[in-house]
Amino acid sequence: MVLYTSPYSSALLCFLDGLSWAFIFPCYWLLDRLLASCVPTSLEKRRRSRDPCSFLALGVLVAAPLYLLLLLVSLPFALLGFLVWAPLQSARSPYLYTHHCMQSDKQRVDEQGRTPTDWRPQGRSFCFGSANVCLLPDSLARFNNLADTQRRAAETGRRIHNGASRPQIKIYIDSPTNTSISAASFSSLATAGFRRTSSLDQRPETEVTEPMTGDCPLHPVPDCSLHLTSECPIHPSGSQMTFSNDCSSVGQESGPDCPIHSVTGQQNSSDCPVHPSSTGIADCPLHPSSVQISISAPEPAPAPRPESDIGSLESRTASRESLTRFHGNDGTLPSNNTLSHRTSVFKRPSGRKRRHGDDGFDHEISAFFPANLDFLCLQEVFEERAAGRLRRQLHRYFPYLLSDVGRYAWKGCCSQFKFLNSGILLASRYPILDAHYECYPNGRGEDALASKGVLFTKVQLGTSHQDQRVVGFITCTHLHAIEGDAVVRCEQLDLLLEWGAEFRRATSTPMGDKGLEDQVAFDVVLGDLNFDNCSSEDKLEQQHTLFTHYKDPCRLGSGEDKPWALGTLLDTDGLYDEEISSPESLQKVMENEEGRKEYLVYPKSKNQCHNQKGRKIPLKGNGRRIDYILYSEEGLQTDWKVDIEEFSFITQLAGLTDHLAVAMRLAVSTGEEEP
Repeated sequence: MVLYTSPYSSALLCFLDGLSWAFIFPCYWLLDRLLASCVPTSLEKRRRSRDPCSFLALGVLVAAPLYLLLLLVSLPFALLGFLVWAPLQSARSPYLYTHHCMQSDKQRVDEQGRTPTDWRPQGRSFCFGSANVCLLPDSLARFNNLADTQRRAAETGRRIHNGASRPQIKIYIDSPTNTSISAASFSSLATAGFRRTSSLDQRPETEVTEPMTGDCPLHPVPDCSLHLTSECPIHPSGSQMTFSNDCSSVGQESGPDCPIHSVTGQQNSSDCPVHPSSTGIADCPLHPSSVQISISAPEPAPAPRPESDIGSLESRTASRESLTRFHGNDGTLPSNNTLSHRTSVFKRPSGRKRRHGDDGFDHEISAFFPANLDFLCLQEVFEERAAGRLRRQLHRYFPYLLSDVGRYAWKGCCSQFKFLNSGILLASRYPILDAHYECYPNGRGEDALASKGVLFTKVQLGTSHQDQRVVGFITCTHLHAIEGDAVVRCEQLDLLLEWGAEFRRATSTPMGDKGLEDQVAFDVVLGDLNFDNCSSEDKLEQQHTLFTHYKDPCRLGSGEDKPWALGTLLDTDGLYDEEISSPESLQKVMENEEGRKEYLVYPKSKNQCHNQKGRKIPLKGNGRRIDYILYSEEGLQTDWKVDIEEFSFITQLAGLTDHLAVAMRLAVSTGEEEP
């Protein structure tokens, strides 16, 4: 298959398309502004109610007639441009593939002689994200209580970049009930240092590891202020980074010479050489059984480009903030004594090393997109100028993008005219080998005005030691949105499965002189499916065979989600409330059950009132979860296995869209050992 790097196959067609759009655009823009002035957002209504004679209200009264007059003048030019533009769409490419080189093309090797794209025998982990960003023309976005599409597009891309490029910090807490850490406890943990883990070996770039000076819980760095060898209670002989022979590890029985443990091997606060007798061992860095901190180093920054210098500075600032937000100016935690939104907080599941049981993975509500995000599927990227702004921001982190996916006019779907494309955008940190788009032919009503469909992609994850390509399949889609049209959505899911099987067969032809088949590491479906797993009206979709081929990490069964699963559709009436105006505040609200009832859309029933605010009746589930990430265990290599490492509900796009984003980290293990 061919990756289309230009909308048209010839420069002449590109020129004609640009010329025709130049005639159409003034009319399109004026019509959009005219309709937008008639559909105010709740924030604008609030401002006008406070000051009816405000400049904003007067501006609308003056601008609307002016827009209408200019629209009538531009209409003949738009008609002329349309007569040229519409026929050209039959030759338009179904998507636009763009690639920005993020570093030198020169291949580097690590100390074992492997290139960055070598597939390691023990496998890798990959992080997927999905979000509906509602980048419609401004007049249409206002029906979802959203405005200023161009600004939202640039800000969306900036936030995604800053979130994904930050260091990954997690704090695991063994306590089954307590998810907070006191300031004193955390300060002692900071003294003990962090356990560093690197996820750089999971990425195509060269592995970077930071050598550790040792495993001493008091001396994580050579210049540690506690490291005075003459006074160190652990290393009295001057040994800097290893325990004495009589004390191999904390928590084990040791001999009488051990300065930490008593002769009987029991840990008492009075025996601790670091803390006074009044301090319990729960706060002792030598007894870290209750709390564990893990930091994954960030990816190497992309090569700087002139247009992204400022953005790179913002990303570095966000990374520093994510590390320093743990402490206030005085070196302690914030006054509420809870972990900051800059961290990912988990209750550490039992048997975490074995992630085979139910909920044997981390799940969280996060204010940031996951660090080291590998693949991102966005829906409703409809507006062309907004898509360009979004692409420029995303290319600072993702080298490979598929955008402008879909068809216009009468080409490719059915006889109905398509004013908008599919709205799908896929961003990847791994090379895209093949891509294919199909349009759903059964759209109805206003949904049929967009060429909603499904985008199939095949990405290269590396090369095995047998010179076989290791690949993954990613499917991005956005289903029919009109309520009550369950049959339409089920037909679209049938087509998704059918087309997906055809795409995998068509791209499985052996490549190269050796004729070796590709090794498949994962098969993932992402997108807005426009039905949830709790509504009684969505029973038909909940029982679809899609869920026999693909697994939903948030689903217990048809009609029932796991208790921690969260709805992803926000109530548009409250988008501008101060309580959810920022990623941090929205995160706090989503962590509270009563707060969720105020701002999430819940499954409908006959006994529920229409208004979300102030509702006192029981609600089913935790909101309408219509954004999905599914994965399959079928069609993978023999003895290979996929496991969920974590699943996240993300609030970083607060104020920019009416959806919560979702993310999933998938571990692929091969059953082999590192040679």
